[in-house]
Amino acid sequence: MTKQDTPLTGDALIKEVCRRIRVARSYWDAHNNAACRGERDRALALYNTLTKEQKDRIPQVLRVWLRYRSEKLARIERRLRTQKPPPMNSNPMASPILALSLSLKVFC
Repeated sequence: MTKQDTPLTGDALIKEVCRRIRVARSYWDAHNNAACRGERDRALALYNTLTKEQKDRIPQVLRVWLRYRSEKLARIERRLRTQKPPPMNSNPMASPILALSLSLKVFC
């Protein structure tokens, strides 16, 4: 794919944003999360350059999907960044192997 020399404006920009959102949705439906994330990021970058009037010309279904996916991924990424590691379990019976070895000692 070749890169354009001039940035998109007007109707071409709106069509490109819609196209990118649709491509991201198709990747999402195909469970191709990495490709979906890349296309969504590109679509969101272009979407953020639009004016209020241009954003209103994007179909509502596409705008809602883009916003929903962006918020959902942001929550997941934020949760992963702030999530604490699981605490070390002090209960020896929590480990199945350790519990088995302890129960064998009782019967021996």
